[in-house]
Amino acid sequence: MTEADKTEIIKICLEMNAVEAKFIDIGTITISNWVRYKCQYGCEGYGKTYCCPPHSPTPDETRKIILDYTVGLLIHFGGDVRVTKAIVEIEKRIFLNNFYKVIGFGAGPCSLCKKCSETGCSFPEKARPSMEACGIDVYKTARDNGFPIDVLKTKDDPENCYALILIE
Repeated sequence: MTEADKTEIIKICLEMNAVEAKFIDIGTITISNWVRYKCQYGCEGYGKTYCCPPHSPTPDETRKIILDYTVGLLIHFGGDVRVTKAIVEIEKRIFLNNFYKVIGFGAGPCSLCKKCSETGCSFPEKARPSMEACGIDVYKTARDNGFPIDVLKTKDDPENCYALILIE
């Protein structure tokens, strides 16, 4: 990937209302088993969508997937952006720039349908699992790469949402 490619990809992220985007070493992506457990025992979305556990990739599967890549792109969004929708568009535009092996991880539970179909995802082209659903420790990964992130204490706190795109 050239510097011109990187500049163009960052530009795409900013066009999709990212606060900031940064290329990161995949070795700084922290995957922990406890993160998925926290989804199971802390999130009302658990088991309700195909993008959430137990349907999303496990931490072990995520570790294996990440090893297929050399470039990560961590993207910081504010609370006013539908992160997964933005990630799908960014991923598509990166793909069309001849990076066919691009995949993205969104943020939070999927909200494409009020209820998932019993036969599978109705919008696989628009749905992406969140980083946390796949066992990625978003807090540690963001902090280790110089991004701000804090636990929200009230609903009035500004949100820092993160997404990850892997590119090869």
